[in-house]
Amino acid sequence: MPCRGIRFCSFGILYLFLNNFIFPTASYTLKNCRVTQNRDAICQKNSLNVFPKDIPERVRSIELSRNNISTLYKTDLKNLPNLLRLDLTRNRISKIESSTFVVQISLKVLTLNNNRLCKLQEGMFDGLVNLIELYLTSNQIQTVAPASFKSLSKLTILDLGHNKLRHLTNVFLQHTPLLQNLYIPANNISTFNSWELSNKSTELVTLDLSQNELMYFRLTAGIFPKLKRLFLEDGIKNGIVWEVNDTSYLRNVVRLDVSGVRSSLHGLQEVLKTFNSSSSLRHLQLNQINNGLRDLINISCKFSKLSYFEIRNNSIKVIRSDLLHDCTYLKLLNLGMNEITEISNNSFQSLRLLNTLILKSNCLTSVPYAVRKTQISKLDLSHNKINILGCDDFANMTRLSVIYLSNNPLLALKDCVFKDLVNLNRLKLQNSSIHQLNGTFKKNKQNLKTLSLINNKLTVLDHGEFEALKSLQTLSLKGNKLKQLKDRTFFGLSRLTHLNLESNKISEITNGTFGDLKALKTLNLKNNQIKYASVEPILYPPFAELSQLDTLDISGQSRSHKRLNFPQNFLQGLTNLSILYIHGNHLTSMHPNTFNYTPNLNVLVMSDNFLTDIHNNLFSPTQKLKGLYISMTMLRSLDFLLHANLTELEMLLVAYNTFSVIREPVMLSLPALTYLDMQGNGFTCNCDNAWFLQWVITNEQTQVFAAYSYECSYPPNLKGRKLLQVDVRSCIVDMDFICYISTACTVIMTLAVSFTHHFLQWHLVYAYYLMLAFLYNSKNKDKRAHQYDAFVSYNANDEGWVLGELLPKLEDEQGWRLCLHHRDFQPGEEPYPEHPLHPH
Repeated sequence: MPCRGIRFCSFGILYLFLNNFIFPTASYTLKNCRVTQNRDAICQKNSLNVFPKDIPERVRSIELSRNNISTLYKTDLKNLPNLLRLDLTRNRISKIESSTFVVQISLKVLTLNNNRLCKLQEGMFDGLVNLIELYLTSNQIQTVAPASFKSLSKLTILDLGHNKLRHLTNVFLQHTPLLQNLYIPANNISTFNSWELSNKSTELVTLDLSQNELMYFRLTAGIFPKLKRLFLEDGIKNGIVWEVNDTSYLRNVVRLDVSGVRSSLHGLQEVLKTFNSSSSLRHLQLNQINNGLRDLINISCKFSKLSYFEIRNNSIKVIRSDLLHDCTYLKLLNLGMNEITEISNNSFQSLRLLNTLILKSNCLTSVPYAVRKTQISKLDLSHNKINILGCDDFANMTRLSVIYLSNNPLLALKDCVFKDLVNLNRLKLQNSSIHQLNGTFKKNKQNLKTLSLINNKLTVLDHGEFEALKSLQTLSLKGNKLKQLKDRTFFGLSRLTHLNLESNKISEITNGTFGDLKALKTLNLKNNQIKYASVEPILYPPFAELSQLDTLDISGQSRSHKRLNFPQNFLQGLTNLSILYIHGNHLTSMHPNTFNYTPNLNVLVMSDNFLTDIHNNLFSPTQKLKGLYISMTMLRSLDFLLHANLTELEMLLVAYNTFSVIREPVMLSLPALTYLDMQGNGFTCNCDNAWFLQWVITNEQTQVFAAYSYECSYPPNLKGRKLLQVDVRSCIVDMDFICYISTACTVIMTLAVSFTHHFLQWHLVYAYYLMLAFLYNSKNKDKRAHQYDAFVSYNANDEGWVLGELLPKLEDEQGWRLCLHHRDFQPGEEPYPEHPLHPH
């Protein structure tokens, strides 16, 4: 590249070479990763074959899942001593060299799930002295070396699920005295002998042996004094030998899962009898049981402390009144994912402590009468076939606070349905076919705080449709067919903080629609059809009353791909707005006064529009902006940032636009910038971008995301070439180096002058007069002829030698004319009265 400006190319190249060789830069531009503000490196789904080498040392977490890394070498992590978390899920790792983690003394969590490890070797985890969690599920591990866990003295969670282990071994506990949670489901373990795992008391709290098809379970010593959770789901084979020498060995187990076991009824009964009436068992899962379910329920109900009972996915069609008669201590009953069509009226009458009843994913066509005889506070009837709600379906259920009725074919509601639910707090009616509310929420719902009507068929909301919901905080109407929001639609919702109106057909917001929502914090109007004719001010700005609003999403208003505009006072009233989404609206322009009403804006997302040019003053009122997203807007220049004064901006995303040159003043106008994304632009690869290219490589504050993928679009001979591969060193004049040279020369000259003045002062005076004589002689040599060639000055003692030898030699033989004082001076005169060396 030719030099521009000051031609100092050779010195510049030399300086850059020395600077990069002696003082290597700590570049913050990564090839395959990005670093978040929390110092997390995200490198997932990048098709990496090796561990990235350019991750900054300060990073505390690395996400490397879904790549193609096959080997971890001992040099891969040597420069990352501050790591706390490392996730290598879904790679192809089959080998980890010894001492790979020797520097990671701070690492807390290591995840190696879904790789190809076959053996855990000695030295594999050396250095991980502070590791707390290790996840190795879904590998091909068959063997574990005796000293493989030697460094893991603080490990509390070990997950070896879905591998090929055949035997339990004390390796798991020998070097991990603090281990509390051991997960080894879905291996090939057929025998559990307690002495193989440990010969002394352990700290285990959770033991997962599910999906192993155990044939032998022998517990001969009390090695599990703290065990609370035992999972045997689908892990007991028919004909199991269950030997527990003392039932007190499992006396502290709180949760037991024996779902899906393929044992005989007798074998499963033996398992349950281990947890006798003195047990602390509280949570029991009997899901997917094919044989003797009634008998097993009878045994289970005798556990005096059983409070959480799951009987899911058992193909139960009818619940009889005597099935759960003895489960008097239950607080939660989960009968979901069965095929229940009928429930006897007295089925739950004995469950006096029942608090939560889950009947989701069954075949009920109406609300069972049996639920009215309970004192429950939570009821889940979602995913059934209920098509109508009667006025007495929840009669006298005054304690009910949560109802899930989602995914039922409801067509309409009645105003009397929830009349007795004075303590109703949360109601979900989403994914149904409700097209009318019929005044359901106009009275007697004082305590409702969350109402979800997502994905129904509401087209119109009446005035004051929700006026009884004085305590409502969250209302979701997403995915309906609302076309217009009338005045006072939300009358009475003075405490509402979150309103979701996404994916409707709203084209107009009338005056006073949001007037009562004084406490609203979040408003979602995404994917509607709001449109205005021009940017001219409107008489009634839609958000004029929402002074407390924090987040507003009005993106995706142009479903027909027509270009839109927003009035210049569209955001009037939003004085506390912090986050604004206006992307995907096909906006062609924005009035410079648009953000005059949002001085506290913190994050602005306006990507996917047609803003080829942005007015210089558009962002002037948003001095607190920290995140600006303007990707895919066809921007031709970033010069508008020069006038925005965004001194607090930290994140700037301007990917997939049409600008090609980044000027130095633009970047320097953003002193707080830490993250920059410019991918997808076509850059000019000449000296116009020389400063930007050098800045990308050397700056240590701003992370330029995917910079190594930036491509040249000009000049033609470099089109398609990577921007960072272009050599622009010849374009760069390093002013620091020039200043250094200038300063050095000044200092040297000052020292030289001082030295000369101090030690050679009289020599300089003499030289000065010699110079004057030379100048005089040069000036007057042509004005008169010389009478003498030389003046001879001598001591009287040398007069004989001068007259006898010097004069004959020079005058007679050489033809010179000498001036002698005693011979050629006339009395009263001097031979050269005007000569500067002989003043009067």
